[in-house]
Amino acid sequence: MNGKPRKWFRFRIATMLALFGVLFCALVFRAFHLQIMTGKTYKTLAERQHKKALQLFPERGIIYDRNGEKLAASILADSVFADPSKIDDVGEAAAQLAAVTGQPKKAIAQQLAKSKNFCWIARMITPAQAEQVKNLKLEGVYLIQEPKRFYPNRELAGQVLGFVGMDSNGLEGLEMRYDGYLRGEPEKILWGRDARGKKLYMPERSATGKKDEQLSLVLTLDSRIQHAVESNLKEAVLRTRARGGFIIVMDPRTGEILAMANNPAFNPNAYAGAAADHKRNRAITDCFDPGSTFKPFLVAAALEEGVVKETDRFNCENGAYRVANATFHEANRKRHGVLTVREILKYSSNIGSVKISEKLGREKFHRYIKNFGFGQKTNIELPGEIPGLLRPWQNWTQVDTSTVAFGQGISVTAIQLVSALSAIANDGVLMQPHIVKKFVDANGETVREFTPTPVRRVISAETARRMTAMLTNVVGEQGGTGKNAALVNVDVAGKTGTAQKFDFALKRFSSERVRTSFMGFFPSESPRFVMLVSIDEPQLHKWGGEAAAPVFRSISQQLIRCFEPDIGETPPVQEKEIDTGARIRLVSTPAAIPAAGAAAEDEESVMPDFRGMTVRQALRAAQDKGLAITVTGSGWAVSQKPAPGTPLKGHRSCTVSFSTGD
Repeated sequence: MNGKPRKWFRFRIATMLALFGVLFCALVFRAFHLQIMTGKTYKTLAERQHKKALQLFPERGIIYDRNGEKLAASILADSVFADPSKIDDVGEAAAQLAAVTGQPKKAIAQQLAKSKNFCWIARMITPAQAEQVKNLKLEGVYLIQEPKRFYPNRELAGQVLGFVGMDSNGLEGLEMRYDGYLRGEPEKILWGRDARGKKLYMPERSATGKKDEQLSLVLTLDSRIQHAVESNLKEAVLRTRARGGFIIVMDPRTGEILAMANNPAFNPNAYAGAAADHKRNRAITDCFDPGSTFKPFLVAAALEEGVVKETDRFNCENGAYRVANATFHEANRKRHGVLTVREILKYSSNIGSVKISEKLGREKFHRYIKNFGFGQKTNIELPGEIPGLLRPWQNWTQVDTSTVAFGQGISVTAIQLVSALSAIANDGVLMQPHIVKKFVDANGETVREFTPTPVRRVISAETARRMTAMLTNVVGEQGGTGKNAALVNVDVAGKTGTAQKFDFALKRFSSERVRTSFMGFFPSESPRFVMLVSIDEPQLHKWGGEAAAPVFRSISQQLIRCFEPDIGETPPVQEKEIDTGARIRLVSTPAAIPAAGAAAEDEESVMPDFRGMTVRQALRAAQDKGLAITVTGSGWAVSQKPAPGTPLKGHRSCTVSFSTGD
């Protein structure tokens, strides 16, 4: 009997040990499963319960003008967000937040109701509003600072700069074109919570990418010129009761855009309330018939091909000339008899232009139009550029060739027109227009710099000089259509234009709706500035010489006052190859200063050449060399003693004679 209890007891012990062994193995397996096999999953779930993350973008790179003035920067602004799961009374919270932020109470309540753990209440509020939100002390409502784009000059170059959305993404203009460079890497904002969801610590930033990775832009724009251009354009639009207008100022030697203005103006600080039409950069997005501003390119092509000379005479038919089934008239019903090519440009004769196009021929004319850059994008670094409209020459009728000769039946953009004129000003070489000078990093170090880029030679330097002389007559001679653009003591080369707009309802060109323009460059002998002024649908002064030419003159006078020491200076040049394979002489940006002891030392040891300089330029050049200078007369330097190239040893002074050439 004693053996049975012992066996039963041993069986019980063995069973319990086996059961404990199974339970222990199950516990070990469960721990292994939780910690090893599914550890990452549960860790992620735990972090979701106790930590929240919000992705924000850092401050964008700055946009500067060529002189270092900030055109676009970022400032920190407070934004309000909420965790609806921690708000007990959604209606009361919505009412209090609506009273402070100005947002509709209903919209806030709906946002809180449909969101689980996160929703924005108001973005980028004022400091005063942020202080009021803080004083509400609402559970589940928080403030966070995020960068807000700020344009300190308001409307200045607004359409060129573009604007930035709430999530730091560029939406128009340069902000959109270079968004990837300006935007930088996003950051995460983290905060912890306990089991009841209460905040354990204030938000802290945790970078997900490299810091300071965004770049800043330095533009070719000069804010002083831009301001002068915009002010004059605004005044002209008001004076003529026009629909709007645009102006571009370009350096013909480098292709740099110094100013690009549109009217109506646009303030990117208030982009949300602006009309969509005002945000558009019309200087690159709109095409139009150029009218008589197109005539110089016809004459340049005819001169280059040798089919006409400046002195060739054409019968302008006393104001009426029939081609095929169309009769052409002069603008403003003027009547001209026999005119030379020079006079055809000076008086802007439509019939004379038609007869020149007949001698040139449609195929050659079309080729030069393309070579001047029309019918194709200039590829300036701005979004939205269009190529204009240029039909194949094979589709031109005889009448089409005639109308294109005086700028109808072809559509161009403002940037094309100013670039083409710059080719004439730049000895016949078309330059790539550009508006971005370089990229710089957070330390101001240059990352990439854009250099002047020649596109092609369009006409010879000789033809360009002949065209310059004729265009100078348009402005400077009695009876020229551009006389209202003339400057005192500075020669201007230019051309007026008045283009009728096509009325699609009536299917004909309108006599009431016109675009008036003036394009020109100065000084004629050494062009520094090329400018196009275009006024859209003026109600008063409906001719280019009346509406646009005075604007050109006013802006040019301001430029001369600002840059007088540099007007007429010859910039450093360098040889570059262009795609035709011919070597040409092109203006470039100033070269780096040679190191001490380099070959430049020879140039320092001889008397500089002051001839052709103004008094101010000569004084400045002498000061740079450490020379004493004696000035006689006024105007431009015509002679000097000692002569240029004389060794400076023993000669630390120079007498320079000046004359106005009268």
